Amino acid sequence: MCDVPTLGTADTRHETTAEAFEERLVNALNESGLMLLLSLGHRTGLLAAMAGAAPETSAALAVRTDLDERYVREWLGGMVASGVVETDPQAGTYWLPEAHALLLTDKGPANLAVYSQFIAILGSVEDDVVRCFREGGGVPYSRYPRFQEVMASDSGQTVLPALFDAILPLAEGLIERLESGIRVLDCACGRGRALMAMAERYPASRFVGYDLSQEAIDWARRETDRAGLSNLTFEVRDLSDFDVTAEPDAFDLVTTFDGIHDQARPRSLLKGIHRTLAPGGVYLVQDIHASSHHHLDRDHPLGAMLYAVSVSHCMTVSLAQGGEGLGTMWGRERALAYLEEAGFGNIEVHQLEHDIQNDYFVCRT
Repeated sequence: MCDVPTLGTADTRHETTAEAFEERLVNALNESGLMLLLSLGHRTGLLAAMAGAAPETSAALAVRTDLDERYVREWLGGMVASGVVETDPQAGTYWLPEAHALLLTDKGPANLAVYSQFIAILGSVEDDVVRCFREGGGVPYSRYPRFQEVMASDSGQTVLPALFDAILPLAEGLIERLESGIRVLDCACGRGRALMAMAERYPASRFVGYDLSQEAIDWARRETDRAGLSNLTFEVRDLSDFDVTAEPDAFDLVTTFDGIHDQARPRSLLKGIHRTLAPGGVYLVQDIHASSHHHLDRDHPLGAMLYAVSVSHCMTVSLAQGGEGLGTMWGRERALAYLEEAGFGNIEVHQLEHDIQNDYFVCRT
């Protein structure tokens, strides 16, 4: 940590700002360390094991979780230093307070430890991203073997819990149509968990999911077969030419959940969605809540994190395909312009109380 030089009375305001900024950076380093520790705790099952458990030693916790004690003990040290785990030094025991367990495990309404995994995933491709800064181009999807898995967990906490009570009802009359039986397409569906939930809830409707990732589609097919959902199919498909290849008037509902901004050619996908919607159809979009102007993102509660995700994933995977590189933070203004350009003349924008990260667009022709 560097010393801040004394600049004299004329520069007091600048000196104070420098000190405050230094404090912020030191805090950021600590919090970044905490994110890595939380990711380890989530993936190894340590956080889940400690939720609701009585105080215990590192050795007892290691036995119970079938993990190496030395690693468990060091992890516990970081959790104590960060104020997440409590300890009794005389007894040598550790425990996770209930209030913390409710936010870091499935014991509560949202497991925020899920999101800590993004830090390690994005950090793992830093060398590739540095190369792109110097040479251009992008980092392909294949360099992110766990991203689809973590995104599925993310949507499992933002989209799935609100899908039937808050998201689908945004489009008036849509629930009744799904119950009666319509044709539904989810573009850039990932592992397809939203589609699975809808296919189970609305057996009279037919559902299709497209995604570029073979890994994601293979997972979705296995889970669909296991659930016995005969009204749901998945297909590996490059959507960069969807404006030309989309079947006209084929679907009554098209959805994209966090699926536009990392496409190679988002304009082509949106035009294809407009093309494939039948008369009276609805396009329901969930995408990142942001502005298309940097200065208006200054007060965004997740702004820095989402720009980091953009540089290290969403923007660069698009550029790796020779695409537009729209990026995570493309913003509401640009989204509305692209939707209008694609042919949607009736667009409603919504935000949900539980979801500070996303906007929801209901689009009709």
